[in-house]
Amino acid sequence: MRKLILIIVLLLVINCDPFGEHYGSIDEVMYYHAAIQSPAPTLLDSLKVMTWNIKFGGGRIDFWFDCYGDRVLMTSAETISNLQALADYINYVNPDLILLQEVDINSKRCAYVDELQFLLDHTALNYAVYASQWRNQFVPSDGIGPIDSGNAIMSRWELTGADRIALPLRAEQDPVTRYFYLKRNILKVRASLPGRDDIWVLGIHTAAYSHDGTKKKHLDRLKDELDGLDAAGEIFIAGGDFNTIPPGSVKMNDFPDSICEDEAFQADDYSGEVAGGWIADYYSDYHPAITPEMYGDTEAQQQQSYTHTVQGPPDGFWSRKLDYLFTNYNTGLQNGSVHQTDHGGATLQPMELSDHCPVTAVLEF
Repeated sequence: MRKLILIIVLLLVINCDPFGEHYGSIDEVMYYHAAIQSPAPTLLDSLKVMTWNIKFGGGRIDFWFDCYGDRVLMTSAETISNLQALADYINYVNPDLILLQEVDINSKRCAYVDELQFLLDHTALNYAVYASQWRNQFVPSDGIGPIDSGNAIMSRWELTGADRIALPLRAEQDPVTRYFYLKRNILKVRASLPGRDDIWVLGIHTAAYSHDGTKKKHLDRLKDELDGLDAAGEIFIAGGDFNTIPPGSVKMNDFPDSICEDEAFQADDYSGEVAGGWIADYYSDYHPAITPEMYGDTEAQQQQSYTHTVQGPPDGFWSRKLDYLFTNYNTGLQNGSVHQTDHGGATLQPMELSDHCPVTAVLEF
């Protein structure tokens, strides 16, 4: 019955495409700037980079897709409170560049707060670009309603030449589901660095829960883009939520934090991905923030680099590594850190802020 209703709705609107099936102007990247510019260094010896999936500012509210609760929408007060906590943590870490995933700019679930503008206006970052992954005027499923969610890159310095590189859709989905589903992308932009050559910054959030090889197509497409930049003599930093685990991972399935019975939201079995070396060539060709030596070869060692959890505190725990940073710069990435916990200047711990924790590293010139 539910699918029949969706088909009827689809047929009623297909001629005018109000839900953005073909994305139209969504192929264009949106440029942002802070309302008030913060002073940025004019001499640069190093560059601190962060990647973070911020879960659309949802914090640890028990949403329906986590299978721990039934919430779909946040109030404006909840959204602002969660975003302020994210901004406080960003200010505590103090990065120069941030790759963000799951940023909402005009979504009912976030009370229509422009989260990217909020983060710009409450941190020391001055410029940003945004590329939608999920933009529909109305999503009928589960009361989601209007949504605009995607990838973003924030910087102290100006960003130019941005491009939204469309990624393949999930072939396993029926046409109705695909109509309303995410259209993923690589967000690519050139960052101007004071006294240094410009570098390319690329962020991605690959397919989750796919069983048709779509995720590998996304990872391969990003690798092709990086290889092209490297061959052209360009410097890049790339990363994001890869939704896959590193080569040599010990824990690959039966994650106890995933309690969903709905197949659409069950944790992946990553054994085929690790065995097939889906991102092994990233490690062999470029420099990761968290090296294989840092990751280790036992579950106890690897737990120190896990970046994802489903359940929040007090019972939650980091269960697998999904988030990455890579560069082709000859000195590599230094001081790679997975921020599972932090003490000192941060008011809240990362597990209280999102279902992912940040990964940071430093590029030393």
